[in-house]
Amino acid sequence: MAGAGALGGVLALTALSGTSSAATGDTSGTGTRPAAQAPAAKAPAQDTSDARIKITPGQGAYGVGINAPVEVTVSDGKLTKVTMTAVATGTEVRGTLSADGTSWQPTGPLQRATKYQIAAEAQDAQGRATDANATITTVSPANDFIGHVSPENGSTVGVGMPVSVTFAKAIGDKAAVESEFQVSSSSGQQVVGHWFNDHRLDFRPRTYWKAGSTVTVKMTLHGVQKTVTFTIGRSQISTVDAKTKQMTVVRDGKTIRTIPISSGSEEHPTYNGRMVISEKFQQTRMNAATVGLTNKDGTPSYNIAAVPHAMRLTDSGTFIHGNYWGAPSVFGNVNTSHGCVGLRDVRGGGDAEQPAAWFFDNSMTGDVVIVKNSADKTTLAPDNGLSDWNMPWSQWVAGSATH
Repeated sequence: MAGAGALGGVLALTALSGTSSAATGDTSGTGTRPAAQAPAAKAPAQDTSDARIKITPGQGAYGVGINAPVEVTVSDGKLTKVTMTAVATGTEVRGTLSADGTSWQPTGPLQRATKYQIAAEAQDAQGRATDANATITTVSPANDFIGHVSPENGSTVGVGMPVSVTFAKAIGDKAAVESEFQVSSSSGQQVVGHWFNDHRLDFRPRTYWKAGSTVTVKMTLHGVQKTVTFTIGRSQISTVDAKTKQMTVVRDGKTIRTIPISSGSEEHPTYNGRMVISEKFQQTRMNAATVGLTNKDGTPSYNIAAVPHAMRLTDSGTFIHGNYWGAPSVFGNVNTSHGCVGLRDVRGGGDAEQPAAWFFDNSMTGDVVIVKNSADKTTLAPDNGLSDWNMPWSQWVAGSATH
C-alpha cells in the first residue's frame, strides 16, 4: 500500500488477542506454519485416526462475514462433538449436525467483531478419535481501516500484552500509517511503535505495562476516529528455570507458588527468553506434523489428543500445558518435552488441584512467562508470537517509522 495514510478496507477493533499460527487444529494437513519447536512432551504411541477434520474458514481467519459459510466437515469418519464459543463472553453458538454426521454449521448469523473458538471431535470407523480447533474473528462494523488490532476492546490483559496491528495488505508509507495511531497509557509510560515487517506494527512501552493502568489506542483517518481501550490487570511474571526444573510464579512482586515442571529435552530444548501468553485452550490436540516433526514413514512423531490446560507462548508451537501421560516423578526432575513446558495434570483436566489446572485458572492472556537456563542456543525472534520484550529498547525505537 503506497498512498500516504491510505488505509482503506476494514479494521476489526476487537481482533485477535495475539497472532495465531497454531501447532494445533485442522487435521487436514493444509496450511503452512513456521518451523520451530514442537508443542508437546513425549507420550506413548497412539493409533492415528483415519478421520480428518476441516474447519472453514481456517485457524486465525479474521474479517469473517457474519453470514459467511462457517463449517466443520470430516472425511473418513463422523463428527461426535462440535462447539463454537464466543471467547469474550463464553456464549455458545447453536449449530446443526448433518444427518450423516459429516458436517456441522451454525444455525444463525454470528455477532460482528467477535472472536470465536471452534472445537471439533470425530471418530473413524474403528472408533479412533481425533479433534481440531480454530480461532476466527468476524468482521468489524467499521469500514474505514484495514487490519486488525489486539487486544480486544474492553478486555483485561496481563502486563506483557503489546498492542499489535496486523494489516491485510503490505504497507508502503509506514510513517504515514503509523502516525494515524496514538497509543497512550494512564500510567504515563512512553509508548513507541515498531514495524516487524510490511504487515505488522506493534506498540509497547520500555518496560511492562503498569498493573491496573488503562491503555487507549486511537486510530484516525480522514477525520474519523476509532478507539480501542483495554485494562492491564495484576502483574504476573512466571519464570521457568530449565536447570532446576521449577517455575516460580510472582504476582505483584510476591512469589505465590513454585511449580515443578518438565521442559525441553537436550534434543529439543525450550527457547530461552521472555514470552507472552496469547491464547488459552481448555483442551487441544498436539500433532507433531504441524511443526514438521515426522517419523521416517511420514507419520507424526507424536499425536496427543486432548492436551489439557494449554496456553500458547509462540506462534511456532511453544506452549505451557498440562501433561497427563508423564509419570509424577518426571516433574521437577527430568526435561522430557519437545520444546514446551509441561505441568502435572490428569487426562481430561478435571482435577482443579493439579498444578496445570491451578496455573491455567490463575493466568490470563498477556501474562509473561520467562524461560532461563535452557540448553537452547538459538535466539527467540521478537515477532514469534508476542515475544516483543526480547528486543532491546534502542532497537525497538529504531524500528519505528516516526521516531
